[in-house]
Amino acid sequence: MNDKGGIFLLTAISFLCVCLIISGSLYVTGSNKATFSEPSINEYNISMPQSSTDSSSSAVSVAAKADAVGKVIPQFISPYKSKTYYNRVYIKNRAKIDLNIEKYLNAPSPFKIKKNAEPQILIMHTHTTECYLPEDRDFYTKGDLTRTRDKNGNVTAMGKILCEKLNSAGFNTLHDTTEHDYPAYNGSYNRSGETVKKYLEKYPSIKVVIDLHRDSLAGNGTDRVKPVIEVKGKNAAQVMLVMGCGQTVANHENWEKNFSFAVKLQQTMEVLYPGLARQLSLVSSRYNQHLTTGSILLEVGTESNSLEEAAYGVSLAANALISYLNTITEE
Repeated sequence: MNDKGGIFLLTAISFLCVCLIISGSLYVTGSNKATFSEPSINEYNISMPQSSTDSSSSAVSVAAKADAVGKVIPQFISPYKSKTYYNRVYIKNRAKIDLNIEKYLNAPSPFKIKKNAEPQILIMHTHTTECYLPEDRDFYTKGDLTRTRDKNGNVTAMGKILCEKLNSAGFNTLHDTTEHDYPAYNGSYNRSGETVKKYLEKYPSIKVVIDLHRDSLAGNGTDRVKPVIEVKGKNAAQVMLVMGCGQTVANHENWEKNFSFAVKLQQTMEVLYPGLARQLSLVSSRYNQHLTTGSILLEVGTESNSLEEAAYGVSLAANALISYLNTITEE
């Protein structure tokens, strides 16, 4: 009886020790997973994107995967790694100039905008044929083009969404879909600049010009990266503002006024949708932004984002733009 009791006690103790070891291992593993994400992501309550493919596209994906050239890697491109930042504005200072972001945030708007009036905003595309993946998947094939003239699959589809949202909010917006990068890519900015000039001559009421593009991000080897963020349970393509700096570029006296507009929009996007906007890229160039005091270049996703992700991303950016424009309206 005593021997059996001792054996039972030893067995029970051994079992308890095993349980404690297993639970301890699980705790450590869970802890590692929790701390693997950037602290800045946790700070802003940003969820890492989850890959999803609906049933209608599954058959297409399975059939096409045999022809895959490389992977599509979903990635949150953190703006919070910026070394140049102030009050929710994060800058990638590629122009390498001294910046006082606070000064530009506090500067008065160089223009006021009217609602339900003559045209106030122009949306156009210097690289009109830049396109997206037709569906959400983790690979791409040779058949997945990076440029197409199909306006349902390229950046003009994003321009249409932005235009419709702005018009619905009462801001009279025009959308030009001229192909400035076809049949020739070189000289695109010269041609798109002429298009903007024609609109400004015909509609001198235009205050804001948005040149809408999409970016391109390479991964390792043949892999490609798509910048995504989860907003309200749905994946959105991240967006990025690209602004020209005239400090080292001739004939760009308006750059600081454009930059002031851009940082205020950047801040608004960050307040409404933390992490939607990547770092604002400041470059020693013009991008035709010298033509107005309200010109911005907006990039929506990359060629590896799905059309649905890009559409959601530009829709969120539109909400932020509307929110900011409502603060500078006039009767």
